[in-house]
Amino acid sequence: MKPITTQDYTIYFNNEGYKQVNEHLKTINYSKVFILCDTNTNIDCVPFFLANIDADVAYDILEIDPGEESKNLDICLGLWEALSEYGADRKSVIINIGGGVVTDLGGFVASTFKRGIDFINIPTSLLAMVDASIGGKTGIDLGHLKNQIGVINTPELIVVDTAFLATLPQLEMRSGLAEMLKHGLIFDESYWNKIQDLSQSKIEDLDELIYESIIIKKNIVAQDPTEQGLRKTLNYGHTLGHAIESYFMENDNKERLLHGEAVAIGIILANFLSVKYCGFSEEKNTAIKGTIKAIYGHVDILETDYSSIIELLKYDKKNENGNVNFVLLKAIGKPKIDCIISNEAIIEAFEFYKL
Repeated sequence: MKPITTQDYTIYFNNEGYKQVNEHLKTINYSKVFILCDTNTNIDCVPFFLANIDADVAYDILEIDPGEESKNLDICLGLWEALSEYGADRKSVIINIGGGVVTDLGGFVASTFKRGIDFINIPTSLLAMVDASIGGKTGIDLGHLKNQIGVINTPELIVVDTAFLATLPQLEMRSGLAEMLKHGLIFDESYWNKIQDLSQSKIEDLDELIYESIIIKKNIVAQDPTEQGLRKTLNYGHTLGHAIESYFMENDNKERLLHGEAVAIGIILANFLSVKYCGFSEEKNTAIKGTIKAIYGHVDILETDYSSIIELLKYDKKNENGNVNFVLLKAIGKPKIDCIISNEAIIEAFEFYKL
C-alpha cells in the first residue's frame, strides 16, 4: 500500500514503515529514545517492532496498565517524572506502540514535556489504526469524562502494520470497526456498503478497507485540522456515544463498554434523530440499526439511566454557548453539524434503540 502523505507527516504501511522509522532514527540521531506501551503490547507487539529496527539505538521502555483507566493526569505525571529521571531532553523521542489509549496518552505526554518533544505512532489496534492515531489529536480523560484535556499535535510519522491485528481479541476488532462504519456513513455510501459484512471478507480485503478508512479521515482532517467545521463530522455517533461510555465507566453496576461499542449505540441514536430533524430515510435508518445490532448486539439502557447520560452531554467538546451540538445525517455521505436537539427527542431515541 502506498504511503499516505499529509501536510505534517506521512503514514507508512507494513515493512515500508519500519524502513522509514530506521531512516528517521538514523537521520535525527535522538539523544534518548523511549518506547511507550501497555503490559499487553509490551509482550505482543514491542518485540516484533524491535526485530524490524536495525538502527543502533538504545531505548528505555515506559509501561502502563492497559485500558481507558490509564488515560489520566496521574499516569501523565508518572510518565513525565520517568522521562526526567531517565534524562530525557528536547532532542528525545517517544515511540508509542499500542492502541488508542497509548497513542492519545503518549502524544499528549510528548507534546507537553519540555514544551514538546517528537513522537512516533505505531498503532496496534484497529481503532488506533483507522482513527485514534490519525489526525493529531492527543489527550487524556478528566475523571470519567472522555478526552477533556489535550492538544492537537502531529507525530513525526505513523506506521500501520496490520500484522498486529492478529494479537487482538475479537471484541477489540469489533470496537475499531465502529469507526470504519462511521466513516462510511458520514462520507461515502459505497464504502458503507463494502464495510457492512466483514465476515465475507478476506484478510487482504480488510487491509484495503483499513486503507480506505484512513484516507477518509485524512481527507477530512486535511481540510479542517483544528475542527472549526468539517472535522466536526467525525464526531457523528460520539456525542451520545461518549456520554454512554462515560456513564457505564463510572457506574459499578454497569459492565464497561469499549469505545466502539458505545459509538455503535451513539450511531443508532443519532440516526433516529437524523430522521426526526434532517429528513433522513426511515428505511435506511431501520436497515442501519439492523446492521449495527447484528454486529454489536443489544445493551440494556434503562429509563433510570437516561437523565444521567443526558446530564453528561454538557461536557461534550463540540458544545458552544451552552448548546449541545450533534452531528446528524441528511443522507448517507451528507452529514450536518451543529444540530441542537431537545432532551425529549433524545429520550425518544433511547426508546427507539430498545426496539
